[in-house]
Amino acid sequence: MSSQHQSAPQRAHAEHPEPRRIGVFVENNSLVVSVIARHATHMLFCVINEDGTETQWALYGPDCGIWHGRIDGYGAGTRYGFRAQGPWDPDAGLYYNPHKLLLDPRARGLEGSVNLSPYIYPHRVDEDLYPVALPMEMSTLDSAGHVPLSVVVDTHFDIAPKPRVPWGKTVIYEMHVKGFTKDMPSVPEQLRGTYAGLAHPSCVDYLKKLGITTIELLPIHAKCDEPFLAERGLTNYWGYSTLSFFAPEPTYATVEAQKRGAQGVIDEFRGMVSILHQAGIEVILDVVYNHTCEGGKTGPSLSWRGLDQGLYYRQTPHRPREQVDTTGCGNTVNVDHPQTMAMILDSLRHWSLNMGIDGFRFDLATVLGRFNWGYTPLHPLLMAIATDERLSLDKMIAEPWDVGPGGWQTGNFPDPFSEWNDQFRGVVRSFWLSDVANLSKGLPVSGPNDLATRLSGSQDVFSHGTGYLRGPRASINFVTAHDGFTLADLTAFDHKHNQANLEENRDGSDDNRSWNHGLEGGLASDEESLLSDVGDGTGLTDDLRPMRHRSQRNLLTTMLISAGTPMITAGDEFQRTQYGNNNAYCQDSPISWVNWNHRPAQKNQILTTRWLLNLRKNHPVLRPWTFATGTVTSGDSIEDLSWYNAHGQPILQDAWYQIENRTFQMLRSGFPFDDRDALVIINGTLNDRDITLPIGHDVDWRIVMDTSWESPIDGGIDAEADWDGLPLDLELVSSRTTLNIEPLSMMVLLSDVVCSLDSTQEF
Repeated sequence: MSSQHQSAPQRAHAEHPEPRRIGVFVENNSLVVSVIARHATHMLFCVINEDGTETQWALYGPDCGIWHGRIDGYGAGTRYGFRAQGPWDPDAGLYYNPHKLLLDPRARGLEGSVNLSPYIYPHRVDEDLYPVALPMEMSTLDSAGHVPLSVVVDTHFDIAPKPRVPWGKTVIYEMHVKGFTKDMPSVPEQLRGTYAGLAHPSCVDYLKKLGITTIELLPIHAKCDEPFLAERGLTNYWGYSTLSFFAPEPTYATVEAQKRGAQGVIDEFRGMVSILHQAGIEVILDVVYNHTCEGGKTGPSLSWRGLDQGLYYRQTPHRPREQVDTTGCGNTVNVDHPQTMAMILDSLRHWSLNMGIDGFRFDLATVLGRFNWGYTPLHPLLMAIATDERLSLDKMIAEPWDVGPGGWQTGNFPDPFSEWNDQFRGVVRSFWLSDVANLSKGLPVSGPNDLATRLSGSQDVFSHGTGYLRGPRASINFVTAHDGFTLADLTAFDHKHNQANLEENRDGSDDNRSWNHGLEGGLASDEESLLSDVGDGTGLTDDLRPMRHRSQRNLLTTMLISAGTPMITAGDEFQRTQYGNNNAYCQDSPISWVNWNHRPAQKNQILTTRWLLNLRKNHPVLRPWTFATGTVTSGDSIEDLSWYNAHGQPILQDAWYQIENRTFQMLRSGFPFDDRDALVIINGTLNDRDITLPIGHDVDWRIVMDTSWESPIDGGIDAEADWDGLPLDLELVSSRTTLNIEPLSMMVLLSDVVCSLDSTQEF
């Protein structure tokens, strides 16, 4: 036991009246405590005093595996941990070691950080943190002072009401709390890279002006770096290494808030959410319930492992020390057990109800629907989320895969979940980038069939199973995310350049479907390279830069006029680069931080993104909420969705796979939306093409977007205006006109009239 103990443990003053209420809560000048450790023989609740000594309280139990008690005289601000005594049998998955001070799995506040050293391991390890003996021997090193402390906190002020942005109007913006404002010059230096920085007026104004309704934050649950990263002097910047499912990461708070302890961090986070809500912006958290930072069987004992590894982690039934790993991170959270499911549900409710969060993106969400035999969308945990009277009102987004058998489950999550659509990402990249690279080499490529399916909402993926009623909003349409190339890098690199990760460029995906346009490296935004192997742009010709910029506009425009919910990765709207790194998870550096020093081409792309989001906001025909049927809606005179070749003729069934039809047209009737018709013309070839417009409602058109424009200004558009309708000086095109479209570009046209019931009767 720790040499810091003041005296022998005292018995808790009374039993917990409701022991199944797991956690530590303040009630009437007392703390009521419950913690699960089914195989422990003794459990101590350890209050950490100001001088670092411990006052230990022996809990009652176990009652159905729960240890509990009421301890008088303590309240908010109490720092504590647990010490569990029980059998030491790693082969049976039992790691009880009273020398380890354990974090409460449900602690709402956290103070301190993990010192990656032999002190935090339940077994004896050498200086490289590897076991010194097999079978593993119990460590007698006390972890107190080397691990963070749990802290009792409160939520003493109200948060502004949730904006509740409808799915049909949602535009998601994925960002990192630190990286977004770390170098943002309009944010005061002391606030940069913090929760408060994200709530600064200049940051909020930027998001509002761009047209963002919903920000999705990379993990902000308290985290712990992996030992192999610490050895290299790196950190888990993205945060997919969870230390606590209930407490926010303290280092993202301002220095001033951190000085106030865990309560200061909580208050700053909740204040950020409230300010964003007041601006009408939702906050979604990227949450990692599939694994924890404790790693595999030889990992540290920080919380769950020291209390009940068999409850919290999947283990092989005949050799419990072997952990089942369907995450690629050493362990997998065991959602088969009701208490583990309850922990996840309590965490979600805490963030939703107490912290004001508007939704969740579930990392490797297939894990959350797994039994030992495989995945099911009817898993009790998914059903509990879907039927919870409060959580079901929030936005739920699944990353629908893991690395286990049958791990790819896109389209197989139940309502109310939406899902990251990896098929959208792959098809759009292929059509505009890797296919075009093959075209330039005279190699065969696909026709428009796959892209047309994605433009119309990926009905092939999302129109079946338990979630078939969700419609296009089920598809989170994205071309880039935190994981992979940025939009600019997709157009500048054929190969990953991850040398800075110190893994000899072995990490990161090789399936990028990118195209460097003829020169590897050199940056689309003309920035000076940070990495010598990437290149400084020497040889980047005057015609190569515009080609890359146009390709980026093609990708952005395709995403923002497709049926489904778009997700923009922070900085893609101005050609942010990671210098060819497609796996910057460990780069807390300028490689990952957003660079706000914009050059003219970057400013043009911001204008383009603003204009596209303005169009999407004001014209529901660009964001249909139901799948099209290809039939004529009652009261209309044309199909709700129809497809045409360059000659204005319907594309026949056997022509969808033909390369010549990579120039094609999509016509959406505005009638179902009481809106204008939308005509999208796509030229995915290396030659310009003359386009005969389809007859449709036989009305004139306004060209609202042409990706050959360097910015909307080229089309006579003030992209910074907040248009309720279309500007009248847009180019007017007769329905009988033949248009010429440049190579590798797309045009978006809206009809000159709104197609309502009255107007369609006149056609």
